[in-house]
Amino acid sequence: MVTKKRVTAALALLLFLLALGAAWTGRVLLVDLPSPDTLYARQAGVSSRILDRHGRLLYEIIDPHAGRHTPVPLDAIPLACRQATVATEDANFYTNPGVDVTGILRALWINVQGGEVLAGGSTITQQVARNVLLDPQERAERTLVRKLRESILAWRIARAYSKDEVLAIYLNETYYGNLAYGIDAAARAIFGKDVSGLGLAECALLAGLPQGPAVYDPLIDPEAAQERQRVVLRLMVEQGYINAEQARLAAQEPLQFAAVPFAIEAPHFVMTVRAWLEDAVGLEALYTEGLLVTTTLDLDLQHTAQRIVRRHLERLAQAGEGSAYHDVNNAALVALDPQSGQILALLGSPDYFDPAIDGAVNAALALRQPGSAIKPLTYAAAFDPRRADPLTPAAILFDVRTAFPTREGTPYVPANYDSRFHGPVSAREALACSYNVPAVSVLQQVGVDQMVALAGDLGLSSFGAGERFGLALTLGGGEVRLLELTAAYAAFANGGQRVTPYGVLEVRDASGALRYRSQPGLGSQVLDARVAYLVTDILADNAARAPAFGSSSVLSLSRPAAAKTGTSSDWRDNWTVGYTPQLVAGVWAGNADGRPMVQVSGVEGAGPIWHDFMELALRGQPVLSFSEPPGLERVQVCAPSGLLPTPYCPRTRTELFVAGTAPTRPDDWYRLVELDVATGQAAGPETPENRVAEQVFVFPPAEVVEWARAHGWPLLPAAAGDATGSADDALVLTSPDAGTVYRLSQAVPAAYQSIRVAARPGDGVALAEVTLYADGAPLSTLVAPPYEAYWRLSPGTHTFHARAVDVNGRALQSATVSIEVRP
Repeated sequence: MVTKKRVTAALALLLFLLALGAAWTGRVLLVDLPSPDTLYARQAGVSSRILDRHGRLLYEIIDPHAGRHTPVPLDAIPLACRQATVATEDANFYTNPGVDVTGILRALWINVQGGEVLAGGSTITQQVARNVLLDPQERAERTLVRKLRESILAWRIARAYSKDEVLAIYLNETYYGNLAYGIDAAARAIFGKDVSGLGLAECALLAGLPQGPAVYDPLIDPEAAQERQRVVLRLMVEQGYINAEQARLAAQEPLQFAAVPFAIEAPHFVMTVRAWLEDAVGLEALYTEGLLVTTTLDLDLQHTAQRIVRRHLERLAQAGEGSAYHDVNNAALVALDPQSGQILALLGSPDYFDPAIDGAVNAALALRQPGSAIKPLTYAAAFDPRRADPLTPAAILFDVRTAFPTREGTPYVPANYDSRFHGPVSAREALACSYNVPAVSVLQQVGVDQMVALAGDLGLSSFGAGERFGLALTLGGGEVRLLELTAAYAAFANGGQRVTPYGVLEVRDASGALRYRSQPGLGSQVLDARVAYLVTDILADNAARAPAFGSSSVLSLSRPAAAKTGTSSDWRDNWTVGYTPQLVAGVWAGNADGRPMVQVSGVEGAGPIWHDFMELALRGQPVLSFSEPPGLERVQVCAPSGLLPTPYCPRTRTELFVAGTAPTRPDDWYRLVELDVATGQAAGPETPENRVAEQVFVFPPAEVVEWARAHGWPLLPAAAGDATGSADDALVLTSPDAGTVYRLSQAVPAAYQSIRVAARPGDGVALAEVTLYADGAPLSTLVAPPYEAYWRLSPGTHTFHARAVDVNGRALQSATVSIEVRP
């Protein structure tokens, strides 16, 4: 409890400091100070208008005190909201004299040192004085004089009004973001209800917003808002308003975001522009200067996007005969000019005001897993001609079961979307068809850090440092924002220059004076133009993607276009991002609450939306081809080896290369062999001449021999005696898998590149001792389960088996398995 004597002493000290401050500043602090009696008499400013690129009104920003702002009495505001606000903004609110004496001392000390007095550390009463009574120009100052004048006003307010009256003014006047002044407006804007209906969890979230309405906006960054909510709950516990269990339950409570309808076009885009304007020109300018804000948005394209998204979501929702229930109710779309970065359309959801789908959440800016839509960045990094051994579209990748070592020591074995392996495939086909094993193999060669660095150069801000990601990053293991991923694809469309999306062309005040104008132009060259074209050429190659998507998929437009789909492994997100030379668009489909869809892939969910939007958006525009940069060459190669054709190669194709990277070695997969027709094996010196016949056989790399044999490739028959014996079922080697191909990685320390060797007893067998063998040498002897050990990878072919003795003294041996370790 603060005694009257202490309060008097604090006020005396304050008056002394004010007099001292006045002497230092040479200014009379009390001149022209507004009266606390005017707290309820603010005048309305001139409204600002946000327009599309053609001058059509999107939203009119009206000063909330012009009639739309309706204060609510304190007793209509839940106690939890009041307590959360006090705990967060001013823990000593009910006992202090309206000012923070420590804060004033700090300001004086900073001023003595010649520094700038920053905002922050003010009491609730001081914030009311500053935000309600001081004029906009003085409010923006960061000076000692303003701090002292604010403190005088706060002291006067504390004498003229009760604490509850001051708190009510604060709660009714504070800006909470999303065009909402006052906690009731915030409750309606964010939760779609009036303030009286808020619970503890909702109150704690709102109380955390005033310190950073744009930073903690739950409709753009729910994670940041919930983290801030946890801070507020912790402060409430520290102040004794709630206990730890109440805080825990509130933090875990799922929140339903909604919005009460009001007149606005392209609401998610307008909110994004509004947040930018607050930072660029300030809140007061928006309410008092009658700004005219011309944006990049094309309202016709925005309406087209909304119609198409709604139509296709309705299609997916239909569950009748011959169709499935997909459980998907949300989608987002972004369209950019790839030559400038201008945002032409931004749809965060099909209906901003529909609480059933969390429509107010901006899915265009939310973090979601991109699935295979991130793969083009991996291949772009691998195609870089500055690498010692750059990948080419003709390079052969092995789509067979492969275990990749990880930092955790557990092999990573990716699978394909269709649960099949496709053997040796060119990099062109692997990317176009979105095969997973080749993509992981390419990332292992490139290195996660290099791929993350390229992603950052292209504008993806969510990956951060690469250390926290593994090889699954190329399959969508890291979250991205739709707007940023679409901008990254724009760099492929424009020849490799970074694209930074922006939404404002210019800002003028009520007199017509220019306050801001965007500077046209792209960013730095982050991709070799030839690499950008290679990726584009592959993503536009309908024949290359036909094995996976068919020859008439939604990825094909009536004009040249490049596109890529993506689906997260748990069906929570699916994507299609694609472009022409003059337009790039990205589409996400899913559920805002993260609920998995039911069997909806990118080509089924987001793909049709992308296709229809692109066709309508480009209607009437010239049909343009992608401009091929100099420094590329076309070379005939043998399929499937990717090497130079020989007379024995049965099929060739033309491939595109960065100059100097085309193959120079003739194909050696297809070879003419002299065959002994009697034995069906290669003829030897002793084979009679009349039994010799010539035949072409395939000699693929070791990694794909088993796949090739299983798929009927003409392989040279094995010599007699190559068969292996059967295993004793009483002892089974469970790891590694026979025929697995491992690849060493330079990006992973050698000590972590190990595989698990394990055995188990057969049914009903009790073991006394097990010895694991690697390449015939004992690896480990174990007398109790689990019977496992780890063996460090080394290049070459290796064999493993196990021997054991059961409790009856019987000797047992498992089958021997072979694996291949490639450098």
